[in-house]
Amino acid sequence: MKNIKRPVLPVKTPLDLTKVENGKLADGLLRKVHNHQGRLYRQAAAAYNAMSMAAFFDGVPVVPVSVADCYRTFVQQESTFLRRYTTSNNGAKVTRKYQDKTWYLIPGNAPSAAPGTSNHGLGLAVDINLTIDRRTFQWLLGDGFITCNALKYGFSWEGSGDPKNPSHEDWHLRYVCGDDTPQAVAEALAAFPELDVR
Repeated sequence: MKNIKRPVLPVKTPLDLTKVENGKLADGLLRKVHNHQGRLYRQAAAAYNAMSMAAFFDGVPVVPVSVADCYRTFVQQESTFLRRYTTSNNGAKVTRKYQDKTWYLIPGNAPSAAPGTSNHGLGLAVDINLTIDRRTFQWLLGDGFITCNALKYGFSWEGSGDPKNPSHEDWHLRYVCGDDTPQAVAEALAAFPELDVR
């Protein structure tokens, strides 16, 4: 599994997110995800709920790491970023631009986006807890494309999709379908209307 390239698709931004400020979404755009206190953009939340339910029926837990691993306010993004990065050049391969400076990832930290640029700030990203069951990642990835459950429900990885890339995060999924509803999500919502939080 470690060497299978992760599918990477560009994020289609839903129309009602095109004019909002990253990390400053109105509550009306966000919905709680089932079995968790985290929130996502309403279309992404419905897709996540469908995916999580399918995993549950397959005996695999697909849950966010924490509340902050769904939608993140700008303040949360900045707080996380300032804990993980430094302006001192430590030779890190992972860098970000913020406030007209180059920031270097502090060793031992997971990468995060510069504040105001994260897909978490649009409610389109969720970090999945891969530590409670080793099968979770295998279920999400499948064979990488044809049987990729994450992709089937509208979620994709980011960057190069290469697990050897220092910026790669296996746990970080983005909802990439914009205003469209993937077929697997539509089928799940028809069978279980309570999952539809749009």
